[in-house]
Amino acid sequence: MSRYFGLFEGRRPARSVNSGGRLAPLRSLPNAVSSQCDPRDSVHYIAPLQLRGEPDVHWARLVGTVREMPGCSVVEERRDYFYAEFRSSFFGFVDDVEFALDAEAGLIHVRSAARLGRSDFGVNRRRVESIRRSGGISAQVPG
Repeated sequence: MSRYFGLFEGRRPARSVNSGGRLAPLRSLPNAVSSQCDPRDSVHYIAPLQLRGEPDVHWARLVGTVREMPGCSVVEERRDYFYAEFRSSFFGFVDDVEFALDAEAGLIHVRSAARLGRSDFGVNRRRVESIRRSGGISAQVPG
């Protein structure tokens, strides 16, 4: 529990992936990453997770991996959408992390964003890459 009791928590944004699998766009601040940004945006773009084999198996592995990470609280879980909050251990800063399964394309799209502040010091990008490694899921190189 943070010793600052939610002072740096911010408000939970309204979330819902639309029927086309699109996650919410990012703000222009350099404290977030998304696989649905323009790949030329080196600050915000991160490759989606590419699936090889059964999407449901990879999805279950991803969800299990994320659930076990320190500071994780699951907000919403559906068959093709997963939303979790990550709270930093000392100050209690909160990041919102979302995943959208596109089984047909063999991809899991991701959005990871800090609620407050201008910079996240690369925390969101490192978290997504850690999830990618832990889940045994590769990067999709933009074409």
